Amino acid sequence: MASLSAVKGVFAQRNAQIFYSGSVVCWTGSWIQRIATDWLAWQLTHSVMWVAVIAFCNLVPSVVISPIAGAVADRMDRVRLTMASQFVAAGQSAILVVLVLTGTIRIEYMAALTFCNGAAETFAQPARQCIIPGLVPRQFLPGAVALNSLTYNLARFIGPAISGPMIAAWGVVPSIAVNCLAFLYASFTMLMLDLDPAIRRSQRSTGSVLHDAIEGVRYVTRHKGIGPIMLFAATMGMLLRAVPEMLPPYVEDLFGRGAEGLATLASAMGCAALVGGSYVAIRGRLQGLTRVALLAGLCLAIATAGFVATHFFPVGVVCIAAMGMATTMHGISIQTLLQSSCSPLMVGRVLSLWGMITRAAPAMGALVYGAASEVVGLQIPVLVGSALCLTVWVRTWRCRASIAAALEGV
Repeated sequence: MASLSAVKGVFAQRNAQIFYSGSVVCWTGSWIQRIATDWLAWQLTHSVMWVAVIAFCNLVPSVVISPIAGAVADRMDRVRLTMASQFVAAGQSAILVVLVLTGTIRIEYMAALTFCNGAAETFAQPARQCIIPGLVPRQFLPGAVALNSLTYNLARFIGPAISGPMIAAWGVVPSIAVNCLAFLYASFTMLMLDLDPAIRRSQRSTGSVLHDAIEGVRYVTRHKGIGPIMLFAATMGMLLRAVPEMLPPYVEDLFGRGAEGLATLASAMGCAALVGGSYVAIRGRLQGLTRVALLAGLCLAIATAGFVATHFFPVGVVCIAAMGMATTMHGISIQTLLQSSCSPLMVGRVLSLWGMITRAAPAMGALVYGAASEVVGLQIPVLVGSALCLTVWVRTWRCRASIAAALEGV
């Protein structure tokens, strides 16, 4: 992984400056809106199940689309694909703002628009990541990979940290409008990139899109490092990362707080994520990153159990801060390992499958937890999920040497 000097070398490149400014803006905007739509769904229905459905609609398109999106990103102009996807995301935000302002918003409309947004982001994710090798000279590539991972994972928590106070002060409309502007900005910055044609469009495949998608899945499952670490990440994502995806019910039912409580918890996540993500990004070496990813998963399981087990708000703040730090360290470590170890011909497909895990797994978990909470409450399902994660962690930890050898080349 990159040292601090390598990270500085990345920022010295004009293409990198443009690309990462767009990445930070659009991903942060996406998470700002996601918290706002979750809160709006809770205000409209006061149903944990509906909040889970909205989270599910945003993330579930990646289950079906991700393998295809990766194959498409490996065969067409990635800049145009990214721009088209981001314009769709901006459009759904604009429609949502109009519906809220006119008082015609319904939870069913929210679900449909959220699904469209999720599909657009699923296509944009692998296309943007495939551009990274063309941003910098080869010696700075590790730094570019690290910064891409850092910007995405930090946006996952910086966005909520911004959205919480905005919702508390002005309601949900400004948060949704900010996302629309963010995606428009990111789309237009893509036109400013000066990229090699070989980066914009990969070597054209002779097979069909479906054939390429299946080949990507086979490559992942057969790889001795990528397969196991992705399975571990999927388990953590479904059983642990689902909790921040549906935060409003926990804020109100566990702690008896309103929008100000949401703002406090989201801010704690964001600050802790910044610390954890910065540590991994400037750590300075690839070796040992598998161990970091696994230990972060352990921390995430313990912190999530602590968060749902308490009704004492200060303890909840500490636990969710630990969740934010652990999730960011976990995500950056694994994404960096994937981009460093996979074949260049498979990078789009591997990263699309990683995107599926980071998006679809929490969606599935949110849906399961939402349904279960209607019967047994918010706490028991998550505590059971945390216990299952600890079991999976023990089994994966025992295989860490072989996984590290395949991913780190040691």
